[in-house]
Amino acid sequence: MLEIVVRELGLCEYLPTWERMKSFTSSRVAETPDEIWLLQHFPVFTQGQSCFDVPVGHEGIQVVHSDRGGQITYHGPGQIIVYPLIDLKRRKIGVKTVVHLLEQCVIDYLANVSISGERIQGAPGVYVGGHKIAALGLRVRHGACYHGLSLNVDMDLLPFSSIEPCGYPGLEVTQLRELGVADSCEHVQEDLSRRIRRQLERL
Repeated sequence: MLEIVVRELGLCEYLPTWERMKSFTSSRVAETPDEIWLLQHFPVFTQGQSCFDVPVGHEGIQVVHSDRGGQITYHGPGQIIVYPLIDLKRRKIGVKTVVHLLEQCVIDYLANVSISGERIQGAPGVYVGGHKIAALGLRVRHGACYHGLSLNVDMDLLPFSSIEPCGYPGLEVTQLRELGVADSCEHVQEDLSRRIRRQLERL
């Protein structure tokens, strides 16, 4: 069984974390264990590789043009971030498999708290009643992936009103708190980590 190291990083600035992910991915060798990073970010808008949309309003929140896939989204405290740093080549899987796995782990968690989560064709992420609750964006370099998943737990959703989340005009977002789930960020983080590790170990 391939080793998976889990790191709980707490509340982190986006840019240093991104640089650390890139450095880890560039320097890893065949024996480097895969890692899962669990954290939250200070308020930041991040744009995907093909996105140059900018937020309207909410001055003072940093905008970062990153190298992940996808369009624009918002990160802030109260939103769980999961960064799977996975050697895809070693595990003999593709990026679509990782995306599907991450989505399914969120859907399974939601089912466990009696919420029906779903996928929408052509729009990566997880949705509840047409509202987006989890976003996904990955980057593959040297056969390994980084960036990952964000799940809205108990956060200020107002900054999402300044953008077209993930490039979809009028797309509304939601979070666990609004759906009546009282689980803490720590509990959700631990639950997702356990599910993701279990699914990766089955591949």
